[in-house]
Amino acid sequence: MKKHILFVDDDPNINDGLRRMLRSFRNEWDMSFVTSGYEALELLEDGAYDIIITDMRMPGMTGNALLKEVKSRHPHMVRIILSGHSDNVSNMESVSIAHQFLSKPCDVDTLKVTITKACGMGEILKDRDLVQLVNGLKSIPSVPHLYTEIVRELENESNSIKKIGAIISRDIGMSAKVLQLINSAFFGLPKKVTCPETAAVYLGLETIKGLVLAAGVFSAFKKKDLEGLSIDRIWRHSMLVGSSAMKIAKEEGHSDQIIEASLLAGLLHDLGILVLSSNMPDKYEEVLKQVKENRCELWEAEKVVFGTTHCEVGAYLVGIWGLPWHLVEALAYHHRPSEAQLATFSPLLAVHVSDLLEMKFFDNQGIEDLTAAKLEVVSKAGFEDRLPIWRAICEETFNASDD
Repeated sequence: MKKHILFVDDDPNINDGLRRMLRSFRNEWDMSFVTSGYEALELLEDGAYDIIITDMRMPGMTGNALLKEVKSRHPHMVRIILSGHSDNVSNMESVSIAHQFLSKPCDVDTLKVTITKACGMGEILKDRDLVQLVNGLKSIPSVPHLYTEIVRELENESNSIKKIGAIISRDIGMSAKVLQLINSAFFGLPKKVTCPETAAVYLGLETIKGLVLAAGVFSAFKKKDLEGLSIDRIWRHSMLVGSSAMKIAKEEGHSDQIIEASLLAGLLHDLGILVLSSNMPDKYEEVLKQVKENRCELWEAEKVVFGTTHCEVGAYLVGIWGLPWHLVEALAYHHRPSEAQLATFSPLLAVHVSDLLEMKFFDNQGIEDLTAAKLEVVSKAGFEDRLPIWRAICEETFNASDD
């Protein structure tokens, strides 16, 4: 079934350029182009659209005002800003309204990939009601602007550790947070690091990029714990899973891209818990009550209460942020990896194992108590002989975190 996409820009030349750029996709997407927010809202009343991509600064109705209306009237839609003023976007109200920001000029490949991945999120949340649940939440995190800056710099052929360090250093709060994480026991660096540039030397630019994204996302949530659910505990668990998954990927000799995705997937795998519990604390109290009374897993109780789980919610969000598909897959299936039909190593496999081992280790049930069924996916993917090594990596990480 074709996806319906609405483009909004007050410059007809921009719309004509987009139409030409995306002509090869006309058999896959139904695309409409209008020149004002008012036209867009009128069109949306007459037809069902999946994605809206709008300019920020437009006369009459700004992109920000338009997306606020779209969020209210059509919460199921993916909302993307394509703007030439992204340098100021972090200070605008739109950070809580738009799912993703793209900068003008935007090359055709970036635009196509972004739209394709946004369309693909329908495979994660097929039920329209579930999509509406996520997009209708009052507060969902956006990609931190600092992360976007780093990504843009890394795409520059003349990028350098010094330049990335300077970008991070401009944000004093984020710089302090990243340095705190880097100097923690999770990474086990040989000496204390005092600046982002030095941190990048030790850990690599991709790892620093991942830490900036995770720290920025977690900082969007106020530390208001529910009974039986601690945000600090979720963050600690996520750090342990992320660092273990990263080390497993390194041990298996994978590319920097897979290593970074393993770290990020571990750091963000419980993002959906934060989103659901912060937006609907009363309903999440019911989830926690069911877990306690029925002795079921958290995601199973979420399915009963919300009709979806934190896995799908987190995957949906990182997908519309434009992050790599193997990261989306890891979040979506980290409790049910068999549904992803794994045939080789992936961040999903690393996160699944690390997540299970961490929960068993700190619940004092012992790593050996893991059921064969839950690790069956490891054997099916051909890594049964590697499992003892992965266990050792995880145990070392977990033990070091208590130092």
